[in-house]
Amino acid sequence: MDRRAFFRGALAVAGATALPDVAMASAGRRAGTGPYGPIDDRPPDANGLLLPASFTSRRIAVAGEPVAGTGYRWHVFPDGAATFPHEDGGWIYVCNSEVFAPDGAGGAGAVRFTADGEIADAYRVLEGTTANCAGGPTPWGTWLSCEERLDKLGQVWECDPTGVTPGAVRPALGRWAHEAVAVDPDGGALYLTEDDPAGRLYRFTPDAYPDLTAGRLDAAVVAGDGSVTWTPVADPSAATTPVRDQVPEATVFPGNEGIWFHDGAIIFTSKGDNRVHAIDLAAQRYTRLWDGTTTDPLGIVDNVTVAARSGDIFVAEDGGNMELVVITPEGDVAPFLRVAEPGHEASEVTGPAFSPDGTRLYVSSQRGPTARTLAD
Repeated sequence: MDRRAFFRGALAVAGATALPDVAMASAGRRAGTGPYGPIDDRPPDANGLLLPASFTSRRIAVAGEPVAGTGYRWHVFPDGAATFPHEDGGWIYVCNSEVFAPDGAGGAGAVRFTADGEIADAYRVLEGTTANCAGGPTPWGTWLSCEERLDKLGQVWECDPTGVTPGAVRPALGRWAHEAVAVDPDGGALYLTEDDPAGRLYRFTPDAYPDLTAGRLDAAVVAGDGSVTWTPVADPSAATTPVRDQVPEATVFPGNEGIWFHDGAIIFTSKGDNRVHAIDLAAQRYTRLWDGTTTDPLGIVDNVTVAARSGDIFVAEDGGNMELVVITPEGDVAPFLRVAEPGHEASEVTGPAFSPDGTRLYVSSQRGPTARTLAD
C-alpha cells in the first residue's frame, strides 16, 4: 500500500471512533526521524537552516530588499503562501504580507520562476489590505488571501497570481479574523478557519461553483462520536453580531490556523491547544492527528501543507523550535527543517508551499534580523 492510500485509509478508520476531546488517532503517533532523515546531527547550512542530508537551501528574498534580478522589494512579515503553474513551464510563488498597522499596508507579493527554478520576475498581486495572514490556492488558479484584522472584520480577497488582474474582495465568505482557506473541488465547497480563541471552522458553498460572489456559509459542529454536521450562519457580514456568536453551538477550535485539502479530507491546525485535526469530507467524520499534549517534536502549530504524492503533512511552528515538522501517514512525527540562525528565536515559520512538481519547498521566517523566504 502506498503512503497516499494509507493516509486516506487511516482517516476513515480512525474517524469512526474518534471523539473531539480524545486524541484517538494521534495515540499511535511517535517521535522519530521521519522518511527524510534526522536534522539534529546536522550543522546549519550557509542560510542558517538545519536540513536532512542531501537537501540544500537557497535564499530567494529578504524583506525590504529587491528580489534578485528584479526591482521589486520583498514585503515584510511574509506569511501564508502557495505556488501556481505558469504557462511557460515555470511557476509562481504567491506570499501574503501580515502587516497589521498602518491599515492597508498588508497585501501579497509574488515571485515568478522559470522552468529550471530561476527567478524571472517579482511583483505585487494585492494592495491596500490589512493583516493578510494565510489563505489558500484554488483549483481554478487564483490565490485567496485572508485578512486577520484586529477588528475581527477581515475579508477574503481573490488574487491573480500573475498580477495582471487586481485582487477582488469576496464578501460572501464572511467577515471575521480570517486565517486560511482550502477548496474541496469534489464537493464544490470552501473550508475556512478563524484565528480567535473562540474560533470556529466554516464551510462556504457557492451558489454557482467556482463563482465566489454568492453562497451559503455554515459552521462545523463535531459530535461526541466524531460525526460532523453544519449549521447555517444567518449574517456572514457580521453587521450586528460577530459571525461566531451567531453559531454558539458550533465546535470551538481555539486559535484556528492553517488548513489544506488532500485526498478527500481537510487537515487543519489550532494553535490554542496545539492540535492537528482532519475531517473526511465524504464520510463527514472528524479525527485528530496530533493531540497537543506535548510540544516535542511539534509545538505551537500554524501553517500547514501536504505533499501530494506521499500524503506527508508539513506543519509550521509559530515559535517553538522554529521548525517545519512532518507528520507521515505511517505515524512518524519528526522535524524536517529548523531555522537555526541566531535572531529568529522570536519569529515563526510561515508559508510552506511545494512547487507544482513537488521538487522544491518554499518556507519563510516571518520576523528576526531579517524576514526571509528560502527554498530547498
